[in-house]
Amino acid sequence: MRTPRTPARAKAKELAKRLRDEHPDYSYLKEVFRYLRQELEVTVPRPAQRLPDVPTEAEIRRYYETVWHTRNMHDLVLIKTLLYTGMRVSELVRLKLRDVDVDRCQIRINQGKGGKDRVVPFPAPFREMLALYLEEMRLSSATYLFESVRKRPYTDRGVRKLLTRYAQAAGLERAISPHRLRHFLLTWLKKQGIDDALIQPYSGHASRESLEVYSRLALEEAQVEYDHVMGRFPI
Repeated sequence: MRTPRTPARAKAKELAKRLRDEHPDYSYLKEVFRYLRQELEVTVPRPAQRLPDVPTEAEIRRYYETVWHTRNMHDLVLIKTLLYTGMRVSELVRLKLRDVDVDRCQIRINQGKGGKDRVVPFPAPFREMLALYLEEMRLSSATYLFESVRKRPYTDRGVRKLLTRYAQAAGLERAISPHRLRHFLLTWLKKQGIDDALIQPYSGHASRESLEVYSRLALEEAQVEYDHVMGRFPI
């Protein structure tokens, strides 16, 4: 029969007596307990990885048709930007007019997830609509790509509410979020046979195992593949 464990609080006091003379700070304690886990062969449980919730192509077509019928230029451009680039909503709301390169069909994301800058593409057919939108925003003296009439950038919450409103109008059973649109693009590109290493510069993911190969890839090479398959995109 196993001996009952000492209560955690009592054991902590016992360990504190031994460690007090070391004048430990947080970093030292973290390192001590890392080695302690190794000595006791204690593994850290990892949360089960859930598969992303990806909309179907039929749902995306139905959703976009609903948006299109409103003829709301601002909403159309916002939703197409999310769909074509796969950027996160936190990145979208910080975009400024100067971040868009219409000639090269690219958008620069500054200080994305992890504080990293990156460039994402958009399809050439989207260029004309985006250029007209940019001109309209410049004439109104806008700074941000998506901002209100009060000259304030859209908020994360505001974008989510906008997407939800169209999902309801389209009669979709599941809500459409910025992350679901992102999952759709990245999954769709993968289904087209594009290598993970070419998708990564646009996704902003930094897989430890893939960093070395990603660093050797030219952005232009990835964009050629992107342009090749986007002609088959559902919208």
